[in-house]
Amino acid sequence: MPKGFTEDEKTIITEKLIKECKLNWQKYGYKKTSIDVLCRDIGISKGSFYSFFDTKEALFYQVIKETQEHLYEIVEDRISQNQSKYGVAEALKEIYLEYSKSSFMYDTKNPDFLSFFNKLSEQQRKELTEKSYVGTKFMLNKPFLSLKINEDLAISILTAMLTSISQKDKMLCDSVKVFGFMIDNLIDDIFN
Repeated sequence: MPKGFTEDEKTIITEKLIKECKLNWQKYGYKKTSIDVLCRDIGISKGSFYSFFDTKEALFYQVIKETQEHLYEIVEDRISQNQSKYGVAEALKEIYLEYSKSSFMYDTKNPDFLSFFNKLSEQQRKELTEKSYVGTKFMLNKPFLSLKINEDLAISILTAMLTSISQKDKMLCDSVKVFGFMIDNLIDDIFN
């Protein structure tokens, strides 16, 4: 960590970098998000930036990991409020809404996202992919839930529905309404 900063300052600066990175990623994409601009916006030197994160990709990786964690917290919160398949449906709708705000992080076919993803180490790419799969399995394996279909089929259906976010600009209707309709009509076919 950088010299000259207190522990509190280090924490605050790290949080600011992550917040600014996410905002810029949403607005400009990965390629056009500049470390110089991020540093200027939060008031640190570029040299100080590299004391907090080794590379631009390390910062973006932290952003995506924290965003994933936030999504898992949303799921757990919604499901704890309504411990049923309908609670899962509400959690999935909330996730889709979050995806629609941050689709830049989930449109894995987008060249801008691929530019970032391909710069990650094999281990980091694997970790992100596995975390998503494990998170979905964890959601499906609640004691109050019982699948009507094979678990892999359930995960595949949910993944297909969530990845429809990449087509939101091509839909004739609001994509959030489309997703809500799909989940409302499939939830009873997925769970007992």
